[in-house]
Amino acid sequence: METIKTISFTLFLVLGLRFFVAEPRYIPSESMLPTLQLNDRLIIDKLSYKFSKPQRGAVVVFEPTEVLKQQNYTDAMIKRVIGLPGDKVEVKGGRVYINGQPLWENYLEEKPEYRYGPVEVPPGEYLVLGDNRNHSYDSHNWGFIPRDHIIGRAAIRFWPLNRFGQL
Repeated sequence: METIKTISFTLFLVLGLRFFVAEPRYIPSESMLPTLQLNDRLIIDKLSYKFSKPQRGAVVVFEPTEVLKQQNYTDAMIKRVIGLPGDKVEVKGGRVYINGQPLWENYLEEKPEYRYGPVEVPPGEYLVLGDNRNHSYDSHNWGFIPRDHIIGRAAIRFWPLNRFGQL
């Protein structure tokens, strides 16, 4: 009987952690190069956004929006938060501008070769872009992410071991 209790408690604890605190994810595309490589394995922090809002620059995992679901996207996606609620965002001349000011981005694969905006991020929503800007299907293609679609933030890369560490 004690063995059953121990196994039940352990299962409850593991599943509770997985669903409410943190979960593993892998990177299925090259849209976040050079920050994240194809097949990197990450731990997603699901708890911190229960008490705080996503910040600009955070790498987040989110459920597809209605627009994405209509395009048959069903899996969670990962991108970087660029525009916060109320921000005016524009991409021009190979730079991102937030409220008229150029955004310093040292994590890009290459400068964006497209023009976007200006757009204002609606209340309760976020604009997300991939670090591999010219090869990322992101907010500049399909719109904003509602806050309640954000699962959590990419916190730790645990695989491959030679690149283990916080993001």
